[in-house]
Amino acid sequence: MLRPEDNERLVRVGPGSPAGELLRRYWMPAALSSELPEADGSPVRVRILCEDLIAFRDSTGAVGLVDANCPHRRAPMFFGRNEDCGLRCVYHGWKFNRAGDCTDMPSEPAGTPLQAKVKIKSYPVHEAGGIVWTYMGPKAHMPAPPDLEWMRAPATHRIVSKTFEHCNYLQGLEGGLDTAHSSFAHNNDIANKRNTRTLDTAPLLDVETTDYGYSYVSTRRIGPDSRYVRIYHYVMPVQQMRGAISALDGTLRDIPEIDGHIWVPVDDETTNVYNWAYSYDHTYPIDPHHAEMRESYAGRGKEHMIPGTFKLIANMSNDYFIDRHVQKTKTFTGVPGVNTQDFALQEGMGAIVDRSKEFLGTSDKAIVTMRRLMLEATRDVERGAPLRGLDPAAARDIRPYDNIVKGDVDWREVFAEELRAKF
Repeated sequence: MLRPEDNERLVRVGPGSPAGELLRRYWMPAALSSELPEADGSPVRVRILCEDLIAFRDSTGAVGLVDANCPHRRAPMFFGRNEDCGLRCVYHGWKFNRAGDCTDMPSEPAGTPLQAKVKIKSYPVHEAGGIVWTYMGPKAHMPAPPDLEWMRAPATHRIVSKTFEHCNYLQGLEGGLDTAHSSFAHNNDIANKRNTRTLDTAPLLDVETTDYGYSYVSTRRIGPDSRYVRIYHYVMPVQQMRGAISALDGTLRDIPEIDGHIWVPVDDETTNVYNWAYSYDHTYPIDPHHAEMRESYAGRGKEHMIPGTFKLIANMSNDYFIDRHVQKTKTFTGVPGVNTQDFALQEGMGAIVDRSKEFLGTSDKAIVTMRRLMLEATRDVERGAPLRGLDPAAARDIRPYDNIVKGDVDWREVFAEELRAKF
């Protein structure tokens, strides 16, 4: 369980809140690069950490992220003209560049000193891995941008997507760090007796704190002489990565893929989930058709989205299309799609969970450790102490992995080569 005051400390993300100030010290995904496909293209609304912003790709191809409202009369910049390296408000023509400087003020006399004084709020942007990242904290504390292997993988070897979740970010993050639930919620073939996730439904967890957050291992006994070992990484503050050789049905595949998620708070009660996967084999690009099938199987393919949004058609209003007959005969939940199964459970908890009512077990070790690290970090911000995970070098070469280990050999020796980044 978590004390109510500690729960509040972690779930509130607006400016001035403990978690809000912590998250603003890290680079956070603000949009997919694909949402801004061309220079001088349409601006895009962005809401992140309770702030409303506008993203635009200027004439040079660089992305800007500015306040959603013009500083003149607070008109919406979403309707602005994206032209000649700036976003121009259509109310009175005031124009602002990516840095927030006012570069034109046609409704005022030529040479007015007002132009030099007016700025629109803007945030630094870094584009990498198919994602537009932003830093929203004090400039004096801005760290170098993240530099993880999946971000360095060529576009031919990487896929990224985004889904909108109607609950607090912490519920999604905890779901991603919870390895035990995959034996139940994601058991999509209850008749399969060789499923690596259901042969042992009580995995042994080992969590090791690191400079970037922690790594942890889940070990399942799947035979008298075999163990299924899965190595995860938690990269502070809101990212999880895991080995992906285990297919969504629990069987093992001989393909070199890794995947993960980043849970970015839109506000206290909603979240944008950035999903990524990559092939770490230089000779094995990800086939676009396979990528589409992967997203569709997870329940977040294009056909699963409300057109023009990142919101699922399956939601609380239609009970995520649960099929009770399928639940009795085929899958554990009766809800189609792994991503949808997660959303049904996480959103079904309510917008913000009261964690003081929980009863935690041994399988919750990774979640308990994450909460402790996050609570410590909120207090580190308040006292000006260093934060884990700010130095990109700490996580630059990490890589998760999963596979079967035979006998009593140490998995560290067996997986040593696979656990080192190659890109």
